[in-house]
Amino acid sequence: MHFEQELKRYLQFVKLEKGLSQNSIVSYKNDLRRYLKFLARDLQLKDLGGVTLQHIEQYLEELSEMDLSVSSVARNISSIRSFHEFAVVEKLAEANPAELIELPKKAQKLPEVLNPTEVSAILDIPNRETDAGIRNAAILETLYATGMRVSELVNLELDNLIFEIGFIRVIGKGNKERLVPVGELAQSALEHYIEVVRPKFQSDKNPQKAKNKIFLSQRGNPLSRMSIWNIVNDAAERAGIEKNVYPHIFRHSFATHLLEGGADLRAVQEMLGHSSIITTEIYTHVDRSLLHQVHKEFHPRA
Repeated sequence: MHFEQELKRYLQFVKLEKGLSQNSIVSYKNDLRRYLKFLARDLQLKDLGGVTLQHIEQYLEELSEMDLSVSSVARNISSIRSFHEFAVVEKLAEANPAELIELPKKAQKLPEVLNPTEVSAILDIPNRETDAGIRNAAILETLYATGMRVSELVNLELDNLIFEIGFIRVIGKGNKERLVPVGELAQSALEHYIEVVRPKFQSDKNPQKAKNKIFLSQRGNPLSRMSIWNIVNDAAERAGIEKNVYPHIFRHSFATHLLEGGADLRAVQEMLGHSSIITTEIYTHVDRSLLHQVHKEFHPRA
């Protein structure tokens, strides 16, 4: 890993200077290894002095996909902040870009969601007459239709599509599989992309590199999570959406819109791939706010 030496020095420092338990050191190591891998691989950064607040915020959006507990997110932020403080002391960087990042409050914050009109505006952006537009439309339609995480999307393979019964087999966290309905519009967009565009993107030079992956770049490489983030962000900006739009917001919107439409909480849990109903229940708070609104509007004595 590119920042392996810096990480080793930091872990030695916390072990000797802070007297942390072995379990804490292992947690710090895992948190920071994942963070530094993101900086080096996804953002192509080569030194700690080039890390900005925006880079860290992009990584925190990646963390939000993982359905981590509030305490786990707080620990990750503490690890990152402490690591960058160490980098300043060791003259590996001039400033700590993480010092303005606030720890999450213990109470779970309701996720921001897009309303159906905003979703439609974003989905209408890709030019479905161009190869890239056809692919991007399939990506956006799939994110909203299935509620899958972006990490699950980039790992989708052709064998995962079970279109004869209208499902996609998603490989989630812990290698757990689930079947998610795909819907006619997303299925049609996917089929069109796979039939018309994907063969053009496949590279003859290195066919093994893409293997069975569904979403490819125009050079024939599997799309990265950062590429999906850029596609989503660009479509939202062009649609004039003022909210902070990133791939995971489609997952929040998917769950919220299903519950607002009367879907059963257990069914939504199954589609999201949550191991616990408690994780899914955050969306019922969004749903309850709608119920209050409906009650106030229509009940004679509200």
